[in-house]
Amino acid sequence: MRIAIVGWGVEGQSAYRYFGSDNEYLIVNEEPREDFPPESDRIKVQYIKTERAPGLTGNVTDTSYLDGIQDCDKIVYSPTARKVLEKVFPDDNPIWQKATTDRHIFFENVQTKNIIGITGSKGKGTTSTLVAKLLEAQGKKVFLGGNIGKSVLDFMHEVRAEDWVVLELANFQLYKFPYSPHVAVCLMITEEHLDWHPDMEDYIQAKANLFRHQKADDIAIYFAKNENSKRIAGYSAGKKVPYYEQPGALVRDDGMVVIGETEVISKNEVKLLGEHNLQNICAALTTVFEATGSVDEAEAVLSSFSGLEHRLEFVRELEGVKYYDDSFATTPEAAVVALKAFLQPKIVILGGHDKGLDFTPLADEVVKSNVKQVLAIGQTAGKITELLNERGFTDITGGLAGMPEIVAAASEHAKAGDVVLLSTGCASFGMFKDYKERGDLFKQTVQELS
Repeated sequence: MRIAIVGWGVEGQSAYRYFGSDNEYLIVNEEPREDFPPESDRIKVQYIKTERAPGLTGNVTDTSYLDGIQDCDKIVYSPTARKVLEKVFPDDNPIWQKATTDRHIFFENVQTKNIIGITGSKGKGTTSTLVAKLLEAQGKKVFLGGNIGKSVLDFMHEVRAEDWVVLELANFQLYKFPYSPHVAVCLMITEEHLDWHPDMEDYIQAKANLFRHQKADDIAIYFAKNENSKRIAGYSAGKKVPYYEQPGALVRDDGMVVIGETEVISKNEVKLLGEHNLQNICAALTTVFEATGSVDEAEAVLSSFSGLEHRLEFVRELEGVKYYDDSFATTPEAAVVALKAFLQPKIVILGGHDKGLDFTPLADEVVKSNVKQVLAIGQTAGKITELLNERGFTDITGGLAGMPEIVAAASEHAKAGDVVLLSTGCASFGMFKDYKERGDLFKQTVQELS
């Protein structure tokens, strides 16, 4: 069999391992990569020869690297590649009958029905990890994958009927996806990835696929305080359960996190920072309770789990200044959440690649959130500076070229009792490879301060 693999990322490489060496491969990718398998009479590699513009994959105009995939017996494409494929092959093209993804293969072949899918604009990784940890604390065998952890094809054959699978699923992975899990969860939904989707409605409809194919005996969980989340869960034919209000988990007026009559933990004993993480905790508790009927051992999990890398991650304290890496905050809304998590005076690093999102709420939050200094970086620095100036905020440093310069400027403005916060509200493209590289460089540079 001749297989085309479109996109040589996590999903593409897992498909290559899954189908094995007995097949022929046409591997196509937007950019050259050092980890391509060596070409041979059984393996051909194609990519765009010119340097592509910064931004998400799937937005290129040069589609020549796709030449020949229509002649293959099977096409396995990575999530963000779907949009560029549609430029060449409309929905009625026969290639879609032989096109698939790692998630299609997984849902068609996995042995368990105990699948929990979690989506949202932010908080997916934290909530998915919490759900997995809560299930594991009950003694269950759990596999965590999707947009976090391993590719689903790397563990599919290990999953037994009684095991649980928790999948973090992004909009790209859900776009035109025809399967839904037994338990579907929708967190807060805000504007995101409008450099890939033509509009917000397209983004919402992609998210809705997590629920659209559920049956009457399935479960749909949504954030009660967000109309988009409620609307998306409304596409489900299953039982609909809100969180942050009864009967789901909520934070009582006295600060106790409860579900039903069960008092789980005081919010003061929770290790995760920020109001948004109380939402994630309530989502996870509601999910596990609906899936298993129990939240046993939840207190131990919630009092010890401090979060994922690059999500309000404490880096170090130096001369009374605390440094936090929130590089995962790639939208203005996520940066607003981070600003609200700290009462202390803040030096905040904002800016990056422009995804066409509205920075007005972020500028408003800066003005009222005890921010001493903004370091404006990247493509959106001018836009952010203009919005802040309109509000009378002028404590802004611009023209910073690299992470050493950024961290040095932040350190210079910080005094004992302050917080230095990398929470840019933007994607990293143009200055850094991705949010992980940006966060790693920030942490490395902060650790080198003396």
